[in-house]
Amino acid sequence: MDSILAVSTAFVSSDFLGKPVWLWGAFMALVAILLTLDLGVLHREQRDIGVAESLALSAGYIVIACIFGGWVWWQYGATTGIDWYTGFFVEKSLSLDNVFVIALIFGYFAIPREYQHRVLFWGILGVIILRGIMIALGAALVSEFSWILYVFGAFLVLTGIKMLMASSKPKDLADNPLLKLLKRHLRVTPGLHGQRFFVRQPREADGKPVLWATPLFLALVLVEAADLVFAVDSVPAIFAITQDPFVVYTSNIFAILGLRALYFALAAMIHRFHYLKYALAAVLIFIGGKIFLVNIIGKIPAALSLGVTLGLIATGIVASLLLTRPQKKNPVAVTEP
Repeated sequence: MDSILAVSTAFVSSDFLGKPVWLWGAFMALVAILLTLDLGVLHREQRDIGVAESLALSAGYIVIACIFGGWVWWQYGATTGIDWYTGFFVEKSLSLDNVFVIALIFGYFAIPREYQHRVLFWGILGVIILRGIMIALGAALVSEFSWILYVFGAFLVLTGIKMLMASSKPKDLADNPLLKLLKRHLRVTPGLHGQRFFVRQPREADGKPVLWATPLFLALVLVEAADLVFAVDSVPAIFAITQDPFVVYTSNIFAILGLRALYFALAAMIHRFHYLKYALAAVLIFIGGKIFLVNIIGKIPAALSLGVTLGLIATGIVASLLLTRPQKKNPVAVTEP
């Protein structure tokens, strides 16, 4: 018994990617608790989530994230704490662009709002795993090949420039290669079946009951694919800020958790964030450029990086809200005949 206890103690105290195993376990337990409260308590029944509830839930996630970031600051110092907050806000802002794609997916499949939370909830479970794999791979590459950071930096700058020049015209999902592949290899029901991803229905050829995928499942797969595509931008972005895998992963996950909650408020006013993509492009160019500026002017202080990042994001949000305000119509004077 004592030997088992000693082995267990040694294991939880051992190092994994620069931090004790127990710390990683505690974080994953916190995420599990938040997800359980989200779906198992607050949203046990399928229903439409209103804007007010979406904003309140998102604010709760942000408060918890800021408290966690404060603990990181207290435990590991000001520089690590600022890096965590910078990573969190960068990931949060970059994830906002994902809202546009998710809204497009739900619109294409005509997914009612009361079913959308189920797709987003199960989607986050896949993101937790996929981001973990990508971040572990990124950490291994950075540890083995320090020059890979310059590749990340160049990629971010090019991505930011591409974002500035990209057309704002929405893409047609009917031409999506992944969607075509799914429809070619899966039996898909023509309509939804409540919040179910799969149903058993008779096969057309012989009437034998077989498993069919529903459009809700196709929406889930496309949402996961969209997260994977956006991770290609966001993971290099945060590695350009810090190479601490714990800071990278935890700030990533907290940003995504809050985004799912905020989606229902943002989706109702997507058209009001027309200029946000330019701010996000500027953030990518700034973060990518920092890597190359180290050899010219030295390392940019973490506090300055955080200030510039928040300033760019705030400018994009304020400009969007101001420049896309509905114009008041001038009253037409009625003259007496």
